[in-house]
Amino acid sequence: MRHARGYRRLNRTHEHRKALWANMAGSLIEHEQIKTTLPKAKELRRIVEKLITLGKRGDDHARRQAASQLKQHQYVEKLFDVLGPRYKERQGGYVRVLKAGFRYGDMAPMAIIEFVDRDVSAKGAADKARVAAEDATAE
Repeated sequence: MRHARGYRRLNRTHEHRKALWANMAGSLIEHEQIKTTLPKAKELRRIVEKLITLGKRGDDHARRQAASQLKQHQYVEKLFDVLGPRYKERQGGYVRVLKAGFRYGDMAPMAIIEFVDRDVSAKGAADKARVAAEDATAE
């Protein structure tokens, strides 16, 4: 029987899972598309959908709830300033999971998780800006 088995434990402790979801949700919010294993992507979808719903609400309490899960202020800002208004009229289903074959080393099933109406230029934009800033300070 599968009673009270509501989520995947992924062979990690509670603290490790909590940190994993905070980091992965932050990366997904920043880049709007990430590649990970299929079980992680399916579980991350549940977490990010709830965060987007908080972003749609937009009040201070929702902002504090999201900040307690995401841990980094820049992700909370993007969640409430960009993603919340983008999905204001949508009634759910903000994230899609696409299967992406198998990883070479251990044949783990891989997946791409992305926002439905994502900004294509967001992927890697922060990394490019950081490299440009480093180049500007080096000169």
